[in-house]
Amino acid sequence: MPSDESSPSAAELLRERYARRLPSSLGELIGPSHGTVQLPLHVAWSGLTRFDLDRPRLRMSMYRTVLAEGQRDDLVTLLNRDLLVSQWPVLRTLISRAIRDVWESAFPELTAAHSATAA
Repeated sequence: MPSDESSPSAAELLRERYARRLPSSLGELIGPSHGTVQLPLHVAWSGLTRFDLDRPRLRMSMYRTVLAEGQRDDLVTLLNRDLLVSQWPVLRTLISRAIRDVWESAFPELTAAHSATAA
């Protein structure tokens, strides 16, 4: 059976899946910046579902989960633009390459935040 050379790779399909979920701008991310957040089961279907944003490790864990599992509406309502940008230099090392590439390609300000802390 001949292979279809025009078929996208698994990595391309994954990137496309994450890209479809993106907000049109980081300004759309209006999630809370402090307090406790209860993630819906379709986002946090295993493990911890309640996160205290005032605790850096829990906040980082929540952002990692939402970036990986959240749909567009989840990203917009659960993530906060300022927190995402400030956490990005570390957060980018904790998420998959596909998620990182999609977000940094769409939002150059994330790459700028990473470059500023690396300098």
